[in-house]
Amino acid sequence: MDAMSVSDTVRLALPAEAVDVARIQRRAWAESGLLAAAGGGLPADEAARVWHEAIVKPPLAHLRVLVAIGDDGVVGFAVTGPSGDPDREERDGTIAEFVVDPRHRGAGHGSRLMNAAVDTLRQDGYEVATMWVRAADDGLRAFLVACGWAADGAHQEIATADGAPGVKLVRLHTDIRAAS
Repeated sequence: MDAMSVSDTVRLALPAEAVDVARIQRRAWAESGLLAAAGGGLPADEAARVWHEAIVKPPLAHLRVLVAIGDDGVVGFAVTGPSGDPDREERDGTIAEFVVDPRHRGAGHGSRLMNAAVDTLRQDGYEVATMWVRAADDGLRAFLVACGWAADGAHQEIATADGAPGVKLVRLHTDIRAAS
């Protein structure tokens, strides 16, 4: 068994890492087909600016951008915060983004990132975590189920930029209260 590298960690994102977060998001979206559905997404410099703002001046007090660090630097990221879903409770948080660079999957970064995201939500006072996942993303859904998440019956479809069929999403949730 390989020893964990000193660089294999998760922490709050630094402003200079906005470019890395935007690059990883674009790469993952391209791999999944979401980039085409979004009409190509934002230009790279605009995406980096948006991520920089989210890191430096988050729009919500409990919005956090976390990064997974590997030997190559930033290899994944997650965004945590309050759930904006109208049917959820005040103590329900969400993982709004959860992306591991396709080039770095299978190395434990996703597990570390998920544990840190849940710990962050718990520290911010949330008791339940939710996450919207593409219905067709069997790999991520299987990962979440193995981590103790389950579908809660909620689903939605988001429109695409080009008027093609929308992207279907399902919501998963898990109880994150600390064991007594």
